[in-house]
Amino acid sequence: MDATLVFPLLVALIGVALFFDFLNGLHDAANSIATIVSTRVLRPQYAVFWAAFFNFIAFLFFGLHVAETLGTGIIDASVVDPSVIFSALVGAIAWNLITWYFGIPSSSSHALIGGLVGAGVAKAGGGAIVWTGLLKTAAAIVLSPATGFVLALLLVLAVSWFFVRSTPFAVDSTFRVLQFVSASLYSLGHGGNDAQKTMGIIAVLLYSQGYLGSEFYVPFWVVITCQAVLALGTLFGGWRIVHTMGSKITRLNPMQGFCAETGGAITLFAATWLGIPVSTTHTITGAIVGVGAARRVSAVRWGLAGNIVIAWIVTLPATAVIAALTYAAVGLFG
Repeated sequence: MDATLVFPLLVALIGVALFFDFLNGLHDAANSIATIVSTRVLRPQYAVFWAAFFNFIAFLFFGLHVAETLGTGIIDASVVDPSVIFSALVGAIAWNLITWYFGIPSSSSHALIGGLVGAGVAKAGGGAIVWTGLLKTAAAIVLSPATGFVLALLLVLAVSWFFVRSTPFAVDSTFRVLQFVSASLYSLGHGGNDAQKTMGIIAVLLYSQGYLGSEFYVPFWVVITCQAVLALGTLFGGWRIVHTMGSKITRLNPMQGFCAETGGAITLFAATWLGIPVSTTHTITGAIVGVGAARRVSAVRWGLAGNIVIAWIVTLPATAVIAALTYAAVGLFG
């Protein structure tokens, strides 16, 4: 391709990637603030500022292992070109907009991964897939909500035992304060895991075009830009999904909100340190269901939870198909 066209195209694709990053923050704001809003500890307009701040500073606490996985661990970096990245982003953005419109808490992470797989396979067949990275990520679809569920359930039981002699007012007052801590930790985990996915996409695009030299790495300007754009998306909130996550699955009080956020945060911290691009949506949903189940099984609206699980299962193939069709369409005009 003519060099005079490559740079403007590269800039445009980075812009599309950052738009995905913004939508990720918009779509997944609910993950960070749903519990603290539904328990009335913070008003929504204050909660989004609180979450956005911790989204932004997350790069100070985590390495870039998730970005490396997204950049080179899902499809072979040699397959990547601007058409592949564009098609993957279209698949992910389209799915995010569809699920945001209907208020379905699907995974932005798995939408992006499905898009990468679909575009990569459309270009180079099954050989484009890095199976170890993809299978690790696919396993996390099950493990991250299950871990969030178990941790939140155990936390509720432990806290209930510890505060068994306390008055309801004392418990409520204590956890209204502690929920600020748990929401901060969850937002930190969200920013640490999710912003790195866009970092990986931009970095592998730069690497494929020879801008990073012979070794893959994530430039600092990419890190800071992705964190800032994710935080900006969080500021705009995803109110439809906040309602689903915060009240439709199960009703929460401050103690339960604390347990859900803390269980989810521990899961995200572990996954980010291990370089696994998990879904923050899956994680917090599992934790919220675990909290509800600790109260009583009937406290959880299992029908709604089942619909959410179906959306999780559909995300990877749906985004892969959209991305593959986009790649084919781009080829017609290439």
